[in-house]
Amino acid sequence: MSKSDIHVTPGAAAGRRRRPALSLGLALVFLASACGGGGGSLTTQPPPTTLTLSAVRAFPNLTFSSPVELLQAPGDNSRWFVVEQGGRVKRFDNQDATTVAPVVVLDIVSKVTSGSETGLLGMAFHPGFPSTNPRAYLYYTATVNGQLTSILSEFQTGDGGSTLDPASELVLLTVDQPEANHNGGHLAFGPDGFLYLGLGDGGGGGDVHGTIGNGQDPNTLLGKVIRIDVDHAVAPAHYAIPPTGNPNAGNALCSTGGGTAACPEIYALGVRNPWKYSFDRTGGALWIGDVGQDAYEEVDRITASANLGWRCREAAHAYDSNCGAGTGLTDPVAEYAHPLGEAITGGFVYRGSRFPGLRGRYVFGDFINHLLFNIDAATPSGSTLVVTKGDAIGTIMPSAFAEDQAGEIYIVDYSGALYSLNAM
Repeated sequence: MSKSDIHVTPGAAAGRRRRPALSLGLALVFLASACGGGGGSLTTQPPPTTLTLSAVRAFPNLTFSSPVELLQAPGDNSRWFVVEQGGRVKRFDNQDATTVAPVVVLDIVSKVTSGSETGLLGMAFHPGFPSTNPRAYLYYTATVNGQLTSILSEFQTGDGGSTLDPASELVLLTVDQPEANHNGGHLAFGPDGFLYLGLGDGGGGGDVHGTIGNGQDPNTLLGKVIRIDVDHAVAPAHYAIPPTGNPNAGNALCSTGGGTAACPEIYALGVRNPWKYSFDRTGGALWIGDVGQDAYEEVDRITASANLGWRCREAAHAYDSNCGAGTGLTDPVAEYAHPLGEAITGGFVYRGSRFPGLRGRYVFGDFINHLLFNIDAATPSGSTLVVTKGDAIGTIMPSAFAEDQAGEIYIVDYSGALYSLNAM
């Protein structure tokens, strides 16, 4: 979807571009120039090498409506689940290449306000789903009493994970949105068993809401990555705060999006519009693609209490000094400048077995300019790798990346198709 203020809406983008060809060559160049970011030092990277891959249409009989997520249930490689922005979750058999009609798992279209950057935007299965825990979590936008609102809800399965019961919805969080863009929305359980959610800064342009913007304001969940414990609810809320890691733990919960003190749900702050993140299955590092404002897109690798700097910085570059941030900002791991790409989509560190030369590299993309990138996941902290070349993927608009149980990476095309990475 279009995630940068200066671009057309996703529907318009999809309508003007041809469908992607069945197989498109990708030359994934390992990029190696570096610059200091926010006081970080220069680093020297290994000489660049080239690995040529192809994007092959996976499950060619299936086409989805504005898909924004592709995922599998924990430990289950037999089927895939697809999240459609309009408000449906569908599933299909991973082993049956002739599948022609996915099955609807959940339909909440009547509740969802969808269009441009709103809609059903994220989904995560509980780590015990479905055998020991029936719960899944969804994040969507709705209009509540005339107010655009982001909602984090729990749904349950009553049939072993084949469907989710819409009547089982339990709302955990509501966050009023001042604008229709920058809703973030990705959900994932970390290796610590806690649920993570990335929220954008509230939209508009330049994070203008409040005196210092939302990204640096600790009393709102907007512009943050939050982390909650959904297994140990503290009444009247339906979740708790993890005992360690969240910097404001002990404060009153911000289950309606904000409060009078720093929100204990916050894990990291200073994000603009985090669009897709993932945990490296080796070591558990959290990688985020954060969509930029006018000039830069950024990749971040974060830990608890990280401050990524927005609106003080856009990637590693000063943006607005009236932002309330102090010292100790976390430098992005990598950035690329416009017009090379204009709306990042976060991906995965490749840990599969099919392409040994790609192992240990973070693969991500650009939605607007139809590009793939990859960087060494061992790129050190405290500096910023400058990405200067991307690899064209035709008309594919990567709205999300996916990882199967074996660590192989898939690409979700917002136009409706699914792709896998394969050797040329």
